[in-house]
Amino acid sequence: MGKTINGSTLRKMFSSAFSLVEENKKDIDALNVFPVPDGDTGTNMSLTLKSAVSEMNACESNTIEAICVAFNRGALKGARGNSGVITSQIVKGMCASLMAKEEIVIKDFAKAIENGATMAYKAVTVPKEGTILTIIKAMAEKSKQASKTSKTFEEFFNQIIAYGEETLQQTPNMLPVLKKAGVVDAGGRGLVYIFSGFYKALTGEMTEVSFVNNVEKDITSEDLHVNFESLADIKFAYCTEFFIINIYEKTTDADINTLRTRLCEIGDCVLCIGDLQLIKVHVHTNEPNKALGYALQLGELNGVKIENMLEQNRQLRKQQEKTPLKEYGMIAVAAGEGLTNVFKDIDVDYVISGGQTMNPSANDIATAADKVNAKNIFVFPNNKNIIMSAEQANDITDKNIIVIPTKSIPEGVSAVLAFDANCSIDENKENMMEVLPSVKSGSVTYAVRTTNVDGIDVKVGDIMGLDNHTVLTTGKDVCDTTVDLVKKIVTPETSNITLFYGDGVTEEDSQNVQSKLEDNFPDIDISMVFGGQPVYYYIVSVE
Repeated sequence: MGKTINGSTLRKMFSSAFSLVEENKKDIDALNVFPVPDGDTGTNMSLTLKSAVSEMNACESNTIEAICVAFNRGALKGARGNSGVITSQIVKGMCASLMAKEEIVIKDFAKAIENGATMAYKAVTVPKEGTILTIIKAMAEKSKQASKTSKTFEEFFNQIIAYGEETLQQTPNMLPVLKKAGVVDAGGRGLVYIFSGFYKALTGEMTEVSFVNNVEKDITSEDLHVNFESLADIKFAYCTEFFIINIYEKTTDADINTLRTRLCEIGDCVLCIGDLQLIKVHVHTNEPNKALGYALQLGELNGVKIENMLEQNRQLRKQQEKTPLKEYGMIAVAAGEGLTNVFKDIDVDYVISGGQTMNPSANDIATAADKVNAKNIFVFPNNKNIIMSAEQANDITDKNIIVIPTKSIPEGVSAVLAFDANCSIDENKENMMEVLPSVKSGSVTYAVRTTNVDGIDVKVGDIMGLDNHTVLTTGKDVCDTTVDLVKKIVTPETSNITLFYGDGVTEEDSQNVQSKLEDNFPDIDISMVFGGQPVYYYIVSVE
């Protein structure tokens, strides 16, 4: 039974927290109260912690300060969605409180939890009770009491986890939408898993989940934020990537973990993912020869690529000298080839692939900002669950990011069209914000659970017409539901209706919808545009 925590133990606790969330992310996702096919709270929390652990694993020092700095930086960079950003803020508050300690005692950890709760509440403009915020606040309050009575950390965590679970079970009474869906808050559930992971590490129950077979997307060097503006920021010169194929029969999963550890010792930005069939490696190092040598002990090498980032930096500087930074740039978030082209056609510099089903991280947005040749960059998240990550990106990049809080693709398009290169930052922001209320957005998708939401009974497989995240209509037919949705959101002042049709919707289907809308609204201009977005049959813009 431990009475103090050192750096080595703290490292295990952070890893165990990620492991438990990773193991249970699908269950957390399933708690999404809204019946659309995009429950991603568990995924976002897992990816946020994965980034934090990856950064921590690249840290050679075992001091509490070094581990806290690395873990906090990784959480900040990897934060995705509101749940991920709030998690990163809890981490930020806790790490800020712990990092000055040589050894952590129970009262130190209690104060850290309290600081984490304070930081999380500050991150949310209008805090809503019955969410992850309520759980961290309850745990913080309980930790004060538990720190006075607990003789060991195991006793301490036992008490606050039990109280966190008890509070979590009360969240349906705090949020009617949870009660209707018959679930507890997803973010709160994820937080209880995090603290349970701490406890498991302390009691020796930790089951570590490596990054093998847990990759959400094919990660390349572009996913890792490097500031090429400054040579001083490039500690390791060579971006080294390769595959290990024809793995030797003697190689085990433990050997893959050992390889990852050895790579962390010679560089940073380490990714070592795959299985005993194929392993992909990425590392920034000054000793690519050692990285290759370590890998050759596991199997054969293929697709070796070694890039000199110092030289890339020099070439970038030369290019920038020829092409000075422009005053303004624009970045939008959108999913689908058609929507990407829509934004590029209206002079958006960079489109980040993402949206409701895959929220880009703060680091993704910061990396995109560094690629745009501009001093000031307007970012259009086009989803309420991406706004906080976009705002957090300002802490990662030297570029000046101005977030326009667009919550839908139609809002994003209208805001971009309001941009005027001759206006100041404040004038442009004011103009963009002014157009948002005039845009009405809708979407058509299918239900993934049977529930009652917004007073409407919804069954699995029903087609739903949504106004933002409010269910306005349901049906069995996509065309009829789409027409019914538009009828509910048009006003006497409406002059234009634009529908972006998604992946899987044929041009013939879209023309059928357009024809029915023209019959119902002969005096309104109606346009069909290919969006190619996943999940949503149609995204509707009414102006």
